[in-house]
Amino acid sequence: MTPAAGATCRYITDWVVKTHWGLSVAPAAHDAIQRITAGCDNPVVPVARAR
Repeated sequence: MTPAAGATCRYITDWVVKTHWGLSVAPAAHDAIQRITAGCDNPVVPVARAR
């Protein structure tokens, strides 16, 4: 995670783009992402898969 206060939501949004490329996310990481994004203004991060 980023050490910059206030940048957590942006960091997570940028990080989850890895699913765009079909890369796997470990169950523990998935749970952490859900927990962290629940505290963001817009907890839904839309991701379109690459073709």
